Amino acid sequence: MRFLRIGPPGAETPVVAAADGEYHDLRSVTAEIDGAFLGSGGVERARAALAAGALPPFDVTGLRIGPPVARPGVVLCVGLNYAAHAAESGSPPPEHPVVFYKAPNTVVGPYDDLLLPRGSDRTDWEVELAVVIGRKARYLESPEQALACVGGYTVSNDVSERRLQLETSGGQWSKGKSCETFNPLGPWLLTPDEVPDPQALGLRSWVNGEPRQSSSTSDMIFDVATLIHLLSQVTVLEPGDIVNTGTPEGVALSGRFPYLTEGDLVEVEIDGLGRQTQKAVRA
Repeated sequence: MRFLRIGPPGAETPVVAAADGEYHDLRSVTAEIDGAFLGSGGVERARAALAAGALPPFDVTGLRIGPPVARPGVVLCVGLNYAAHAAESGSPPPEHPVVFYKAPNTVVGPYDDLLLPRGSDRTDWEVELAVVIGRKARYLESPEQALACVGGYTVSNDVSERRLQLETSGGQWSKGKSCETFNPLGPWLLTPDEVPDPQALGLRSWVNGEPRQSSSTSDMIFDVATLIHLLSQVTVLEPGDIVNTGTPEGVALSGRFPYLTEGDLVEVEIDGLGRQTQKAVRA
């Protein structure tokens, strides 16, 4: 199933997209697509209501698409998790996952403007597979257990300001990751039953129509199941939390491409999960 949130910021309507491409209003089932919905059997209730024809149609024409998950408790990110990206960054493959946090209020819609921080000149794009937690993950015993805790998958652009991240960070990457609008998410949340293998998804990005990244989640150093398992040993992941699983090679940090400037159009997409587009404007 595909879940979306449609409407202006802070007033989005929960919507489900049926297999025939029609959209349906979910408000009779839930007020929000959030941790409470995911962690309380909301997906199953929505599936049953859709099958019973109990959900009215919803016209999305001309309406904003918001992030598919409301108010994540945390946005937990994994750095240097693609072998080729680690190499282009001049770093050896990590022996343990590199973990940092983004402020949850960085999460915006997939077509919202990307605000370049005032005075910044090294803002970078990063297409990433985002895992949305659907069941509490705490001290999981194995990677096999971890996939049962996944509520869905979506597209994330883990935007970074590299000067803040690497030069004036004080050693904390989050400083260059938490500027406003730095985590476009969506357009939809796809349930795990429609993603048979999260390690077989193509990821791509473009700037002004020119290719930047083109890779596969098969290049991950720590796969999704391993990441969720390992993270559950050091923190508790709650329903609605987001885990950004890393980006492949092809970012501006590599030195092969210029950083973003005002007016640039950034596009990122993942097989089956849709495509985002953001226009870079100055904050």
